[in-house]
Amino acid sequence: MFKKNAVAAGMAAFASVALAAGCAVADGSKGSDVDITAMSAEELAEHLIFETNSFRDQEMQEGGNWSDRMTQDELQKACSFDNTREDLDGETAGQVVAMARAGYEAPESIELGDWRKGAELADSGFGYRMGHNNDDHGQREQGGNCYNCHVFDPRVSTQGTIGPSLENYGAQRGTSEAVLRYVHEVISNPHQYFPCTQMPRFNSDRHQLLTDEQISHIMAYLLDPESPVNNQ
Repeated sequence: MFKKNAVAAGMAAFASVALAAGCAVADGSKGSDVDITAMSAEELAEHLIFETNSFRDQEMQEGGNWSDRMTQDELQKACSFDNTREDLDGETAGQVVAMARAGYEAPESIELGDWRKGAELADSGFGYRMGHNNDDHGQREQGGNCYNCHVFDPRVSTQGTIGPSLENYGAQRGTSEAVLRYVHEVISNPHQYFPCTQMPRFNSDRHQLLTDEQISHIMAYLLDPESPVNNQ
């Protein structure tokens, strides 16, 4: 069961209430003889999501459809702790790091892009939202939404603190080849260093949320000596 999936969690909560109250929950499967009253709330949630065509078979912007987006890969499964586990154990952490590194493809060379474009991408949360008004990447490029979790420039008012502060990151670390490679690896697939982190995999074998060019711009915003990130 996937305890961290928000959709499944919501469905499980609904299922718990429905089952506890003795309510009938439509199965939705044509010709199905499935007895949903015998299922736990978690089993019913997964059944409603993946077996009954409850969600539209809509194409996702990263490829695939709704079901693909909600189906966990092996790394996500490894990071979905049950209620008896509070901390990540060493064996699971090692497996997650190994999967992340196997899914990372290093570019031939890593160079800094334009920090001004990187600032725009870090500020933008546009992209991959589905609903009545889907994000159209043909009209506007997707962003990284980095400000949602990190402080880059404290003079910018709308920044989050879920992740570590990145103020003066480049000023403190420089722009050596080792630093460039590390930062590219973390943005592309942070599980290589921080197993089961909440940070998205922006460019991995799972999907490509940002291109290498876009990542180079965000790296420039983070590392370029001229960037406001490094002039505080």
